[in-house]
Amino acid sequence: MDCKILLLPGDGIGPEVIDAAVQVLDAVTANSGHTLHYTRELVGGCSIDRSGVALTDAVLAQARASDAVLLGAVGGPKWDIPLAPVRPEQGILGLRRGLEVYTNIRPVKAYPALADVSPLKAERLAGVDMVVLRELTGGLYFGEQKREVINGREQAQDTLIYNEDEIRRIVHFAFKLARTRRKQVTSVDKANIIETLAAVAAGGHAGGH
Repeated sequence: MDCKILLLPGDGIGPEVIDAAVQVLDAVTANSGHTLHYTRELVGGCSIDRSGVALTDAVLAQARASDAVLLGAVGGPKWDIPLAPVRPEQGILGLRRGLEVYTNIRPVKAYPALADVSPLKAERLAGVDMVVLRELTGGLYFGEQKREVINGREQAQDTLIYNEDEIRRIVHFAFKLARTRRKQVTSVDKANIIETLAAVAAGGHAGGH
């Protein structure tokens, strides 16, 4: 099997991380009969320096045409300007939206061999094995943003918006994953005062039961 993999090392330690990942992939596939074809492109701060944007349309098109995308890291002191109209993290958001990468998957598993180097007590780590999922293409990241001055005071606003389909697909993903594990799903939210989350807790309709 031939696979096209787009490498986006990005900034900071990103290139180092990607180089290590490529070494692992090459070692794993060395005797597998699979062939990996790598292409390297820019994203984040280095892309801003080269083209003025954190993610070009051409790179996004390459990502869509690839079998997998490996992203290193974006940003650094050079581009750490909160009010800048173009910021490295816009590259990540563009990839999420453009590739419909709507689920952040974060496994949390404790390995006995590493228990002594954890800041948590070893007895608290024993048997820990869970996966945290977070929605990536809706909410505050992609809602309307506004900054204005009212009565001489600056005011900022970020709009938190989710639609029913966005919630349904990540919930379905969570239950599908749970079937392969302990068959347990826990929803963590703040539904008592935030209407968006109240609607989710009510099954997608505010005021429902």
